Amino acid sequence: MRVLIINTTERTGGAAIAASRLAHALRHEGVEVEMLTRKGRWPFYWERLRILLANRSKRGLWQVDIANCGEDITKTRAFQEADVIHLHWVNQGFLSLKVIEKILRSGKRIIWTLHDQWPYTGICHYAEECRHFHTHCHDCPQLNHPAARDLSFQVYEEKRRIYSLGHITFVGCSQWIADEARKSPLTQGHSIVSIPNAIDQRIFRPIPKEEARAQLGLPKDKKIVLFTCQKITDERKGVRYMEEAMRQLADVRLVRVGKGGDYEIHAPERMATLYAAADVFVTPSLQDNLPNTIVEAMSCGTPCVGFKVGGIPEMIRHQEDGYVAHYRDANDLACGIRYVLSHPELSGAAASYAHATYNEHRVAQLYIQEYEK
Repeated sequence: MRVLIINTTERTGGAAIAASRLAHALRHEGVEVEMLTRKGRWPFYWERLRILLANRSKRGLWQVDIANCGEDITKTRAFQEADVIHLHWVNQGFLSLKVIEKILRSGKRIIWTLHDQWPYTGICHYAEECRHFHTHCHDCPQLNHPAARDLSFQVYEEKRRIYSLGHITFVGCSQWIADEARKSPLTQGHSIVSIPNAIDQRIFRPIPKEEARAQLGLPKDKKIVLFTCQKITDERKGVRYMEEAMRQLADVRLVRVGKGGDYEIHAPERMATLYAAADVFVTPSLQDNLPNTIVEAMSCGTPCVGFKVGGIPEMIRHQEDGYVAHYRDANDLACGIRYVLSHPELSGAAASYAHATYNEHRVAQLYIQEYEK
């Protein structure tokens, strides 16, 4: 069995990390896997321009994709030789709707892992406050101009036509996104299952906190709160709530990782050391599916605090191995941090749960079952 994993990038972004880790896990199970990523960037720029012209504003420019152009991967040797086509995050000028149509017409087994909501909405990656995306996207709140809303509706209807040409197994990284996908008319007649992302537990594993802090030059006598995201100023990651919560805590050091933060770390081994050095990992994200960072932190024995949103409540067992705070509540976020800092026994519980749930062998076997259906 030959599996072709398709993602826009190989290393940049959560979906890329998850897709690469899955490829690694599958190879360990004896599956022949190849990964295909975007080669050029001109379709990306053309797509952004088309969105900008329709919306007449930069609002929502990075929250939507219209898939009007891209690369025809169906002509590649890798596609033609594959038995299973496994789509992940394929946006920003990688796969167009026309190519997705070609993929469905190929008759190959198609798996599509949902890293966000785009596959079953019109053009939005996250529906946010929109209440119509399960039926149509004509009133999309992320778009500024009626022409852009019309474009969203057109893409939605085109997806409906294309999806009717074949069968797709949609895989939710969380039960939350799988349940949301089931509500969309676009997924009717297709299969939907839930399989979590895998973690390389040879890298992300508990090590003594003193040893980790010595490697990084961090103080041994301070409680350390860790926060990480690609861009520290990303509003969707809830930075404002983190700052409000930290103002309520005394004698605690906040370490921020990402562009504009205290560290920019790209090597997974070094990131694992930083997780192990922290007393608590906080993810105040306002929209999320199944964050890799929570899996990584828990695997290193670091309890997590996050809002009750998306797939986060599935990952953190409230007051058992972490704390789930009320949505957009900075006071409760601060309470969660205090709770974790005062319950060091949560560390072992977090590591045990992560190792049982997200280990590579388990996740790979769940996907192999889907491939073979």
